[in-house]
Amino acid sequence: MKIEQIYTGCLAQGAYYIESNGEVAIIDPLREVQPYVDKATANGGKIKYIFETHFHADFVSGHVTLAQKTGAPIVYGPSANPTFDAHIAKDGEVFQLGEITITCLHTPGHTMESSCYLLKDKDGKDYALFSGDTLFLGDVGRPDLAQKAAEMTQEQLAGILFDSLRNKVMTLADDVIVYPAHGAGSACGKNLSKETIGSIGDQKATNYALRADMTRDEFISEVTDGLLPPPAYFPMNVKLNKEGYANVEDIIKEAKAFDVKTFELVANETEALILDVRNQDDFEKGHIPKSIFIGIDGQFAPWVGALILDSKQEILLVTPEGREEETIKRLARVGYDNTLGYLKGGFESWKNAGLEYDTVTSVTAEKLDEILNQVQNDNKKVPVFDVRKPGEYTSEHILDVPSTPLDFLNEHLAEFPKEENFYLHCAGGYRSMIAASILKARGYHNVINVLGGFAAIRNTGIKTTNYVCPSTLK
Repeated sequence: MKIEQIYTGCLAQGAYYIESNGEVAIIDPLREVQPYVDKATANGGKIKYIFETHFHADFVSGHVTLAQKTGAPIVYGPSANPTFDAHIAKDGEVFQLGEITITCLHTPGHTMESSCYLLKDKDGKDYALFSGDTLFLGDVGRPDLAQKAAEMTQEQLAGILFDSLRNKVMTLADDVIVYPAHGAGSACGKNLSKETIGSIGDQKATNYALRADMTRDEFISEVTDGLLPPPAYFPMNVKLNKEGYANVEDIIKEAKAFDVKTFELVANETEALILDVRNQDDFEKGHIPKSIFIGIDGQFAPWVGALILDSKQEILLVTPEGREEETIKRLARVGYDNTLGYLKGGFESWKNAGLEYDTVTSVTAEKLDEILNQVQNDNKKVPVFDVRKPGEYTSEHILDVPSTPLDFLNEHLAEFPKEENFYLHCAGGYRSMIAASILKARGYHNVINVLGGFAAIRNTGIKTTNYVCPSTLK
């Protein structure tokens, strides 16, 4: 028996490759599926089942394409209603895979079709639980995403999740391994661990939602407390996962390599968004005017989904050389399939052609400290904006600086001054550069980025606090 977790940090997502006696099962595959096919072929195996724990909201799964390539059935738990052919398993249904078995455990609550898959070894012993978004390490799946589809409140769904955990998950032995669908960084929960593999016993001991003495009302209250609004792209991804989508390989083929002249022409003649995915330091030094920065080496896909509100938006790419195809794939992972093409030769080709380009003004945290001290002596106030998430802000922030989360930047546009300089910071510099690019594209050229973010600010004399005025939080 072989179990391999295939973890994608950008999405904080775990897919799984399971093999026994030449028969293979894939659980929650990514959209680009050829690596699974190649792995099975290299091991002399054949993909027999494609298991989906639920209709994912945070990424487009590869189940449809993988079924087309291999002929393997797609398996969902009870009450799933995809528009394509799939095997809708019964609660407790057993699937033979070589010498082992995989049992479907219907665990509604995160969504109504949510199911875990219990792997039993060749001796019939419970060995591992592939828990999807029902159980994470340190948390459980948020119960607010499926309210509309289920025609229930988040409190009703949380109550159902309480029952699922107590009746199906917590009854398992402590030594059963837990393989969740997500880790820290995912928006599908609020308190996920950085660890990606655990055990039932560990979770009973450390996961707040699995406390033995927890009442149903306590569970509902704690699980629904502090939930941030889900990213705007989630419903679109659910729709694609239920109804199907284009093969990502075809999307890559359709994207064109544009020379500088053609790239400029296409940009001027369409409403395409120019998306620059290079390192933030490179973007700072020079970028195409009105282009938006979301770096490929950060939390790329989630920020694309949160900030590019129209999934059908035409996109033109500026990438590090050699990473064009990777960028197109990673956009497709969250349902952004309308990439027209990319700038051949990258930003250097634009610059070498003598075309106009823009830069971002940045200062060090030490320089910001000097500026704040100077204006304080002059009885003035410097506009500084914190674009971190509310939880980071409440933990510690610069005194008298408001919370302006990047996720909701568009809702705060009226707060940014149009004439005087203002400063942006995040935790380390990635998100503040995203915010600066959006603001510059909207005509705010008086924006200044703080290098190193709050990590650097902490090492200065700038006063910080953890006191929060409720009116400053979204």
